[in-house]
Amino acid sequence: MSEPDKTVQPGARKHTALPKAQTLIEALPWLTRHHGKTVVIKFGGNAMIDEELKAAFAQDVVFLHHAGLKPVVVHGGGPQISKALDRHGIVSEFKAGLRVTTEDAMDVVRMVLAGQVQRELVGLLNQHGPLAVGLTGEDAHTITATKHRPRIEGELVDIGRVGEITEIDTGAIEALLADGRIPVVSSIARSQDDHHVYNVNADTAAAALAAALDAETLMVLTDVEGLYEDWPHSDEVISRLTATELEKLLPDLASGMVPKMEGCLHAVRNGVHTARVIDGRVQHSILLEIFTDEGIGTMVVADAEGETD
Repeated sequence: MSEPDKTVQPGARKHTALPKAQTLIEALPWLTRHHGKTVVIKFGGNAMIDEELKAAFAQDVVFLHHAGLKPVVVHGGGPQISKALDRHGIVSEFKAGLRVTTEDAMDVVRMVLAGQVQRELVGLLNQHGPLAVGLTGEDAHTITATKHRPRIEGELVDIGRVGEITEIDTGAIEALLADGRIPVVSSIARSQDDHHVYNVNADTAAAALAAALDAETLMVLTDVEGLYEDWPHSDEVISRLTATELEKLLPDLASGMVPKMEGCLHAVRNGVHTARVIDGRVQHSILLEIFTDEGIGTMVVADAEGETD
């Protein structure tokens, strides 16, 4: 057995952890700024189907909770819904970036969102402690909707059981937050008009909840790096833009990005400090966006005084 190396200075081995300490110190201003603030996170895209990304997402949300923030997770379930509809022989169709939802399709949507996606996400979060509680927009009248008819080429189009949010009741979510829980909300709602259940776009639901909760930040996970400057001619990502700048870009955006960016616009024009579209394909993208100077997506902010047209 060899003798220990007596040339190593006392405590030197411990210094290998110094970069970790420096990383924590760098996060301190962001931790201070966001402490006690509500952060609404829309969970979607590849982050929902890749096992490593799902695990990293759950770790990020639990980290935010333990760092003194109040995360609220809102989820859709596009890939899982499409698979389930295929199994039931129902064709997936989209118009104006929204899923056409027949009555048969609505039964599948409800089953997948509340019975599959939500339960899996709650389970992942609760691996770290008894934190997450699942609810749908139906519960405690959290989200109320009416039938949504998008306008396509000047005409109002019937796309089935797709809801337009008319009212948000944050009572149940606020009670969970006050109890130290992480609410996980499925984006379905009940109508006050006809008492039907409606499929609500998860980006839209997250934005409406963020505004109603007076959240500090809305974060939307997606499968692109952010909002591109001149797609498809350039892959340069716009790192920051104001509400008015975003509004001017909306008519030219790809249909899939429209609900996300409209949600960001709604959020910042209704009291949310920042709205961010971030790349959910990057592990720990939430922590990278919130706690570092080098954000990895597109941040939308309200107009400065005198900046609106």
